[in-house]
Amino acid sequence: MKTGGVIGLGGIGGGVAQCLQRSGQLSAIYDVRAEAAERVPGAPPMSATPKELAATSDCVLIAVLNGEQALAVLSGPDGVLAAGKPGLTVILLSTIAMKDLEQSQKMCAEAGVTLIDCGVTNGPKSGENGLICLAGGSDEDMAKAQPIFDGFAGEVIHMGGPGAGMAAKIARNTTYFGCMRAGYEGAVIARNYGVDLGQLRQALSGDPDAGGGLEGALAMMVRPEPEGNEQETGIRNYFMGLMVKDLEVAIEEAAKFGMQLPMVELIRDNAKSTSGLEYPQGQPLDQPTLQGVK
Repeated sequence: MKTGGVIGLGGIGGGVAQCLQRSGQLSAIYDVRAEAAERVPGAPPMSATPKELAATSDCVLIAVLNGEQALAVLSGPDGVLAAGKPGLTVILLSTIAMKDLEQSQKMCAEAGVTLIDCGVTNGPKSGENGLICLAGGSDEDMAKAQPIFDGFAGEVIHMGGPGAGMAAKIARNTTYFGCMRAGYEGAVIARNYGVDLGQLRQALSGDPDAGGGLEGALAMMVRPEPEGNEQETGIRNYFMGLMVKDLEVAIEEAAKFGMQLPMVELIRDNAKSTSGLEYPQGQPLDQPTLQGVK
């Protein structure tokens, strides 16, 4: 497997395409927005359809927003599977519901196409070979796709068989956003006692085995305040939309096992504050003291 075509040139897919272009492995790109090609200088001309992209690629990497879009680019007369290429490998980088993944797997299997589900983290570093990939697939399929992973990924963690990569990403997001809610509530206290949140984040970092490694909890709190800042508000709203989408997936998956996720529901229902759109205010103390403590 030598070449990869990328469908979806947003924050993740655009970076993946940049990496594959640098490594000489990028065969094709596709996005519904023609201007998205500007994110990948030197890339081949935009393919007219996902089918055309698949026809020229050993591997197709899909980085769209949700399950509905993933199914759309795979199916139909212009979809990836319409290229009729048994043996093709598809790496799904999008975070989608397990039911949508199962449907995607069935469609690919019927077409003789291999599907590797691959949740990713460290998106801001996607164009710098910095993505951490949580992959699900057989040992054989993972080995076959390794040259493509080498072209764009920073680390590949083989989580297990088909479906394990997506399940791991959903679990990872559930844990991460829970920490972010805790970070918001901690910031309420810290800010009103005059604590510098950047310093607090440093105190939360370090060796996870020594109790650190929690700096991500303050990821939104240490950003510029959104009030009166249109660009920052837009960034946070975009983040909130992705967060709520992923939390809904977690709630849906837990329900299949007769479980509820009250913390996840709390985060979803308080998405604006968790995303830092309602920044901790309160009434700062003039002279913080701890009465009776020596």
